[in-house]
Amino acid sequence: MSITGNFPRKITLAQKAYSSLGIGEGEEKTPHLSHIDELGKELASVLDLEELEGHIYLNLLRTGPITASALAKELDIDRAKTYRTIDKLVSEGLVSTTFSNPKLCIPIDPEEALKIVLRKKQDELNKIKKVGEKVIQRVQGVVTAGYGTNVPTFRIAQGLTNIYANIEKLIEESSDVVYVVTTIKDISKMYHTNIPEKIKVCEKKGGSVRLLVDIEDDKMLPFVKRFSATETKIGKLPSKGRIIVSKGNQMIMSDATAKGSMSSSTETDFALCTNSYEMVSNILSLCNFLWKAGKPIE
Repeated sequence: MSITGNFPRKITLAQKAYSSLGIGEGEEKTPHLSHIDELGKELASVLDLEELEGHIYLNLLRTGPITASALAKELDIDRAKTYRTIDKLVSEGLVSTTFSNPKLCIPIDPEEALKIVLRKKQDELNKIKKVGEKVIQRVQGVVTAGYGTNVPTFRIAQGLTNIYANIEKLIEESSDVVYVVTTIKDISKMYHTNIPEKIKVCEKKGGSVRLLVDIEDDKMLPFVKRFSATETKIGKLPSKGRIIVSKGNQMIMSDATAKGSMSSSTETDFALCTNSYEMVSNILSLCNFLWKAGKPIE
């Protein structure tokens, strides 16, 4: 949903929100509406909110204390929908209301909102871990067959979130050379996942990650360097797809990287994941060739 209407310039809470969301003191305090839309979506993603919830929370930060009715009019949103959304934000602990009549809606600081979300996620993880360990013990008590198989297998990972999760796992578990051959657009998305952190884990185990990327604009070089691969080269790619392959006999390969965001709802990207020795060996040979032909970044 796009936000329309005129927005106030002042309020101390708004200034704190701008600072937290990356808008500096010297910048225009009434940013373009498209920028507000983008910030609202990013904030919703970070705080695990619906898009409309993110927009309303962001604009509460911008306006400061305001009635739900006035906010609905300000944003040109249905009043009943605004009330329902604010009620949910209140239940999540992100917004408080006054005892006055009419009630004023007051958002908590973005930093505190993030802490609330992180605590909830940590509680969920602790619960899953506690319950999961008990379930696995029960499973082990009734399963007598050995786990896994030595037969080569493959599966299809769908959606960027699933694909990147598989890439994270491959890199994290590797103690050998891992090739990452992909486009600059794909790297720009990977940068915002846990993949850079997994590279550090791989290096601590004695492995290394070799990034081969095709760059047409030298302005993107600093961004590629921030990805923090062990080694990076610029070279011609065999396709617009991605190849992540490890000498540990694991491979993830896509024919073409999908266009779009890294939202968990993105289902237009597919990747083949396999431990087939022949397939991995052939792709490793290709990556070795491409790597030798690549040019190191300065």
